[in-house]
Amino acid sequence: MTDDTSPVARRDFLLGAGTSVAAGIASAHAADEPKPQPAVASPSPADEARLTLTQTEWDFLVAAVDTLVPRDDLSPSASECGVTIFIDRQLAGAYGAGARMYRSGPFAKGKPEQGYQLPLTPREFFAAGIVATNAWTRKKYGKEFDRLSAKEREEALKTLDQGKAELDGFDGKQFFEALLAITMEGFFADPIYGGNRNKAGWRLVGYPGLPAVYSTLLEQYRDKRYVVEPQSIADFS
Repeated sequence: MTDDTSPVARRDFLLGAGTSVAAGIASAHAADEPKPQPAVASPSPADEARLTLTQTEWDFLVAAVDTLVPRDDLSPSASECGVTIFIDRQLAGAYGAGARMYRSGPFAKGKPEQGYQLPLTPREFFAAGIVATNAWTRKKYGKEFDRLSAKEREEALKTLDQGKAELDGFDGKQFFEALLAITMEGFFADPIYGGNRNKAGWRLVGYPGLPAVYSTLLEQYRDKRYVVEPQSIADFS
């Protein structure tokens, strides 16, 4: 997290970490003038059905992803774009079960470039991280993470990112990095996976969608702006 606590600064941090094309996105906010809010597509009951997350985990993740990607004049918030649904589906599937992970140990503390080195599956990792973070915020702020004010949530995530949060038996920085990564994935992935509702993430950075749609036009639009309605997998099913 950066030292600037404005919503657009948080969004710039997310986009800068996840996609180079968004590095130069600037704010259209004025200090005191209200802006018209972007339209939010209404999810169906099936879209909101949880597969694995408990209510406590759901509330935590909604608060966390909306702190990373708040609702403003650029796009809806992360949870409004279905990012929490995306996370729920990912953790309920093969990824969450660690289907392709080596889990026989030994699990010594590794270097950052060695990647994930814990015996927990991703589902277990996120569950443990949420429990540990909520326990820490109760000590520091007197309440769980999702009940903190917006400013307190930002402060808490910054402390996790800096590795300064004293979580019991858990690496707060590693948890923050995993949380940030899966938030970016949900915000920018194909909408068929539950996130990026109404292609809001793609519209934000000007991504046209499936490469097969525009691959034959690369030479025609070289060094020119290509503006088109984004196309997802679902548009061809």
